[in-house]
Amino acid sequence: MKKRCLPTAALLLLGSPSVFAAEIDPVIVTATRTARTADETLASVTVITRKDIERQQAQSVQDLLRGIPGVDIANNGGPGKATSVFLRGTESDHVLVLIDGVKVGSATLGTTAFQDIPVEQIERIEIVRGPRSSLYGSEAIGGVIQIFTRKGGGTLKPYVSLGGGSYETYNASAGVSGGGERGWFSLSASGIDTEGFNACNGSLSAGCFTTEPDKDGYSNLSGSLRAGYRFDNGAEVDIHALHTDGDTEFDGSFVNESESIQQVLGGTLRFSPLDIWQITLAAGQSRDESDNFKDGTFQSRFDTERDTLSFQNDLSIALDHLLTVGTDFQDDRVDSTTAYAISSRDNTGLFTQYQGRFGAHDVQLSLRRDDNEQFGNRNTGGAAWGYALNEGLRLTASYGTAFKAPTFNELYFPGFGNPNLRPEESDSIELGLGSKAAWGHWTINAYETRIDDLIAFDASTFAPANIDQARIRGLEAVLGTRLGNWDLNTNLTLLDPENRSGDTNDGNVLPRRARQSFRVDADRRFGQYTFGATLLAAGKRYDDLANTRRLGGYGTVDLRAEYALTRDWRLQARIVNLLDKDYETAAFYNQPGRSLLVTLRYQP
Repeated sequence: MKKRCLPTAALLLLGSPSVFAAEIDPVIVTATRTARTADETLASVTVITRKDIERQQAQSVQDLLRGIPGVDIANNGGPGKATSVFLRGTESDHVLVLIDGVKVGSATLGTTAFQDIPVEQIERIEIVRGPRSSLYGSEAIGGVIQIFTRKGGGTLKPYVSLGGGSYETYNASAGVSGGGERGWFSLSASGIDTEGFNACNGSLSAGCFTTEPDKDGYSNLSGSLRAGYRFDNGAEVDIHALHTDGDTEFDGSFVNESESIQQVLGGTLRFSPLDIWQITLAAGQSRDESDNFKDGTFQSRFDTERDTLSFQNDLSIALDHLLTVGTDFQDDRVDSTTAYAISSRDNTGLFTQYQGRFGAHDVQLSLRRDDNEQFGNRNTGGAAWGYALNEGLRLTASYGTAFKAPTFNELYFPGFGNPNLRPEESDSIELGLGSKAAWGHWTINAYETRIDDLIAFDASTFAPANIDQARIRGLEAVLGTRLGNWDLNTNLTLLDPENRSGDTNDGNVLPRRARQSFRVDADRRFGQYTFGATLLAAGKRYDDLANTRRLGGYGTVDLRAEYALTRDWRLQARIVNLLDKDYETAAFYNQPGRSLLVTLRYQP
C-alpha cells in the first residue's frame, strides 16, 4: 500500500485540478468526509470519472449506474421517467445523495430525481456502499452517492457536443473552463429533447391505471457554474450552482405530465489556522419542484426546499492519525397545493471521526448524534478495520448503524400520513478482500444488513406504519485487467433481500431487486478508432411484496465506437440494446428497444 499523505496536504491536492489529474488512484472524499485515495479508504467504493462518462457515451445518470456493484435500478418508462436507485438491496429512499457536498432530494417523496441530473454537467460520481449515517445522518442506510459538477482549472478551454438518434432524440452541450494555476472555473449548459416511446402498457386496473398508447416525451435544459480560488496563505473558496428544467410526459390516471425544477446552490471555505488544523465551512440550498398536469390542465404542485450548513474541523494529531469533529444543520420546508399539517422541520447533527494507522493496520471510528424536531434524537456509529496482508493485498472488516427519518408524505399527507412513525433503523456488518497489482485489481465484499421498523402500508389502518423488518445479504465482486489490447472490467452482485415482516409476506424477496446481476465492459483503441461493448445481465425480480408479479431476467448488449477526426474533434456512435431485448424493471413500464445515438464532440 502507498504511504498516506498528511491529511491537510491531501485536501490541498483535491483542490488542485492539475495535481488531481496526475493521481494514479482517484481521491475520494465521500467515504470519510476527508480526502483519501481509493486504495486507502476502508469503504467499498466506485468512482465514475468524466473520462468514463465520455467513453461510455452515457446519456443519463441511469446509464452510468446500471450494473455498478450493489446498485439496482427501476425505471418507469425511459428517459426522464421516475427512476428508483436501490443500493445494496435497501429501499430507494435509503440512499443519501449529495451534489457538490449539498444534500439533495424531495422532502415529500424522500428520493432524488436522478432522471433529471444532466450527465454533461458531471465531473465525477463517487458511490460509497454501506451505512454512513454516523457521518451524514438520515437516509445513508444503503450508502451515499455524491455527484460532482465540472470544476475546470488550467488554461482556457471551450468544449461542445451535438448529438441525435432514435426516438427523435436530440442533445447538445457547450461550456468553457479555465482558471490558471490557483483558480478554477467551469461554465456549461446542456439540453436534451426526445419524443420517447409509450411508457406504460398498463390498464385501468394495473400498472399506470390508464390506457394511453402514445409517445411519452421528455425535455431538459440545464446549466451549471463552479468557480474557486486558492490564496497565498492556502485558504480556498469554492462556489457552485446547478439548475435544471425538465418536462416529462407519462401515462397516468390523475396526472400525465410534470414540469420540474432541480436546483443546487452552495459554497465552501477551507483554511488552516494551524498546520495541523483544517477548517471547512459549507452552506448550500437544494430545491425540488414539480407542477403536475392532466392533459394540459394544472392539477397539483409540490415544492420542497432544503437549506444546509456544515462546520468541520480536521486535526492531524500525529502522522497518519486524523481526528474530525463537526456539526451539520438542515432545514426542510414544503410548499404545496396539498395542505400538510406540518410543513417544515430542522435537524442538527454532531459528529466525530478518528482515522489512524498502526503499522499494517488501518482503523476508522465514527459517532454521530442527530436531534430532529419531529422524531427526537438518534445515535449512530461505525467502526472499520483494514489489514495489509502483503504489498497490494488487504483485508477489511466493518460494522455500522444507520437510520432514515420518515418523509413529509409518510408523516403528514392528508388522509394517508401517520405522525407517530418512528425512524427506520439498521445495523450492517461487512468483510472485504482486495488486491491491486500491475496486471489489474480485484475486490470481494460480503455483507449483511438488518433493518427494523421499516415503514410500509398497514391495511388495518389504511396508513403507513413501522411494521416491517428486512434482512439483506449480499456479495459483490469486481475485477479489472488488461487482456492483449483490451481493457476489461467486470462486476458481479449476488443479493438476498428477504422480507422479515412476520406476516404473509415473511420470507419473500423485497420487490424490484434482482438477486443476480453481472456486467462486463470491454474497450480497445486502434489508432484513431476506439471500440467498446457493455454486457449487462440481471436475474428475475418481483414487482410486489407478495411476490405474485414476476419480472423476468434479461440481458442487454450495448456497442460503442469513436473516431478521432483530429486531436480535438471526435465522432461517437452508440447502439443501445443491440439485440432489441424486451424487458421491464418495473411492471408494465417499457424500456428502450434497439436504438442509435451519434455525437460529435469537441474538447481540447
